[in-house]
Amino acid sequence: MEADLTGFNIDAPRWDQRTFLGRVKHFLNITDPRTVFVSEQELDWAKMMVEKSRMGVVPPGTQVEQLLYAKKLYDSAFHPDTGEKMNVIGRMSFQLPGGMIITGFMLQFYRTMPAVIFWQWVNQSFNALVNYTNRNAASPISVRQMTLSYFTATTTAVATAVGMNMLTKKAPPLVGRWVPFAAVAAANCVNIPMMRQQELIQGICVKDRNENEIGHSRRAAAIGITQVVISRITMSAPGMILLPVIMERLEKLHFMQKVKVLHAPLQVMLCGYFLIFMVPVACGLFPQKCELPVSYLEPELQDTIKAKIRKPVWVPTIKATSVTQDTAVDSLSAATTTMNSGVSPCSGVSQYPSIPITASVALFGTVLVSGICLWVPGVLPL
Repeated sequence: MEADLTGFNIDAPRWDQRTFLGRVKHFLNITDPRTVFVSEQELDWAKMMVEKSRMGVVPPGTQVEQLLYAKKLYDSAFHPDTGEKMNVIGRMSFQLPGGMIITGFMLQFYRTMPAVIFWQWVNQSFNALVNYTNRNAASPISVRQMTLSYFTATTTAVATAVGMNMLTKKAPPLVGRWVPFAAVAAANCVNIPMMRQQELIQGICVKDRNENEIGHSRRAAAIGITQVVISRITMSAPGMILLPVIMERLEKLHFMQKVKVLHAPLQVMLCGYFLIFMVPVACGLFPQKCELPVSYLEPELQDTIKAKIRKPVWVPTIKATSVTQDTAVDSLSAATTTMNSGVSPCSGVSQYPSIPITASVALFGTVLVSGICLWVPGVLPL
């Protein structure tokens, strides 16, 4: 029996994007690592089906399940702004296989200086490719800016790793195992803002609820980029904080000391276990459409909004919403505001985007468990 596709909107989210759980389900769907192995022909078919569905001319006999699967492949492999097919390594669906290998080796080979430098360089090269692949098409970045960002992030990561390795030579072994995470976090704090510097300079587009453009805001861009940095660090935090604690204990076991050649593969597999959950969780931390008070925006943008809403007191509340023009990998959030047209245009309810309670508890639990493990007899001397 042919499915009724009347009113079917292929671009409508399957899950409520206003909730943390809904966003996690969404990103769990499009970051599925199995899509990496889908053939080029099937990806082209998925793009064709999505485009035809948007035009309302899907082939007869097409089922809803087929369209949903096509949209999953399309979202995982094609850039949302340009519609171009992304390179495999730069896709978010490659974060699991790529991230688990690089992170596992960074955590395993942290003792010697050449190994530290090499794996930090590999990691930053991978990050640079991911950032370039998922770049914001509305704010293009030049080759010079991209190169400068790459070298700055790599230098920051290597300098942090080498410096902390030297400072922690006399510290307990577990402290040295945490050096790669410190280097990765520091590099993210440098790399992402530099890659997105055009948005900080020119601002990102702010629109109202009817998709009418109001202007561009640099402050909104700063908020969005900050959220990107937080989500990237969150993605790697549990694995890079808890895994060293686990390995510190396992390596003391007698049978593990006999199979040292398996330590690296074991860390790679455990990193994959963490990333299966943390990639969609980190991507879903913040909504792609977020809200801020009008008073937080630039004065000139506030004046523009005031001029557009000068109406009698009885006019209903107006909501200005900034729409992100970014990809799933970054979940860049723009600014939105709520204000009452009958009173001061800067008044109203502040609606700051915040980390969901579930994610906050998870991060706190990670740090807490790590702290407790430090004092467990046999892990570290008191």
